Amino acid sequence: MWGFTGLQNKAPIPLQLFYFANSFKNMLAEKVEQMMEWSSRRSVIRMNGDKFRRFVKAPPRNYSVIVMFTALQPQRQCSVCRQANEEYQVLANSWRYSSAFSNKLFFTVVDYDEGADVFQQLNMNSAPTFMHFPAKGKPKRADTFDLQRIGFASEQLAKWIADRTDVQIRVFRPPNYSGTIALALLVSLVGGLLYLRRNNLEFIYNKTGWAMAALCVVFAMTSGQMWNHIRGPPYAHKNPQNGQVSYIHGSSQAQFVAESHIILLLNAAITMGMVLLNEAATSKGDVGKRRIICLVGLGLVVFFFSFLLSIFRSKYHGYPYSFLIK
Repeated sequence: MWGFTGLQNKAPIPLQLFYFANSFKNMLAEKVEQMMEWSSRRSVIRMNGDKFRRFVKAPPRNYSVIVMFTALQPQRQCSVCRQANEEYQVLANSWRYSSAFSNKLFFTVVDYDEGADVFQQLNMNSAPTFMHFPAKGKPKRADTFDLQRIGFASEQLAKWIADRTDVQIRVFRPPNYSGTIALALLVSLVGGLLYLRRNNLEFIYNKTGWAMAALCVVFAMTSGQMWNHIRGPPYAHKNPQNGQVSYIHGSSQAQFVAESHIILLLNAAITMGMVLLNEAATSKGDVGKRRIICLVGLGLVVFFFSFLLSIFRSKYHGYPYSFLIK
């Protein structure tokens, strides 16, 4: 009797469980095959609400999905979305045509006008937004890319994906000959000018010209143009709830492109004021004219430096000093 009871306890797995496991496996294989087919056509898979829920949210899934939530339709007037989409396409193409490409990672996009229900389901009220949906489990806080702080350059996205999925993507950008062409045109222009003025090259020794060129370089560097080139931040930020546009980033760790332009103009205005003050002090012209130049220069320095200090305070919270403008 003891042996018979042991045999009873070791009954075979129910047939229904076997069918369920087989159906689960077939469903997963079908989803992977479909995703691979779409990826063979285009690097970024466009999804509506139904596709998103089936291939991204619903199990089974043994692959990770990067989703860009965006609003690319012209009526949305989202210039940042178009810029982010270009970087996203570069990254997806780099993955699609690399030797390491596999079915473990897919790039997708959900446009608001094609999947508004998805935005509502995720309580999402801004675009663009990048999210990682892992192969197992639900997305965590770190699975949402910090676009405002880091920017949306392909290299930064690739680093974030490597942290979340262990998939290393080497970014390959298509060749851009615009810089080479611009440099060739500049060299040709300078060469032609030197040839035409070959009998009179005194302008090369013009201190004012060299000073202006040096100031342009200084303004570009101190305003953060190099940071923009490396990080690729958005031009500005539009609040989707009230439509308010922000040109100054609220954090000291990031900036907008428009912000660097504003800083450049402020620095230029302050410099102009200093030049006028120096001119008023060193010139030997009419006293009344020199007094006017001095007042204008002083006004430029005081007002625009106050404005610059106000922007500094808004970014570095807790900075105690201000002047005229708070």
